[in-house]
Amino acid sequence: MGLCLSKDEAEVGDSDNNFEFVGGNVHLITTKESWEEKLSQASREGKIVIANFSAAWCGPCKTVAPLYSELSQKYPSLMFLTIDVDEVSELSTSWDIRATPTFFFLRDGQQIDKLVGANKPELEKKVTAIGDSLGQ
Repeated sequence: MGLCLSKDEAEVGDSDNNFEFVGGNVHLITTKESWEEKLSQASREGKIVIANFSAAWCGPCKTVAPLYSELSQKYPSLMFLTIDVDEVSELSTSWDIRATPTFFFLRDGQQIDKLVGANKPELEKKVTAIGDSLGQ
């Protein structure tokens, strides 16, 4: 399992900094307003949200991103969000993000589960369990 603790640990000049974290059915959150809109939409539609707090400079975040995208396609009844902790620092502070990636599982805006670090087997297990519980 990997995780990043602070931006200071990132390599300066890393050519992968612009790695694409959004693919499949993953929605990129760039403002607090878009976050609130997506949470409201998920509540209205009865969807569970998987929120991935990540950073462009975080190696483990880049490693887990393809699986996250794949899971978003496999479980369309779930809402997959990616939040860049540097772009929307207000959210990372309010959700007390200490390491990236951190995944929150939310129902009606409330945390039902959490995973810290790029633990692919555990992420897949948690998403699969939620998806299967909804009959997917």
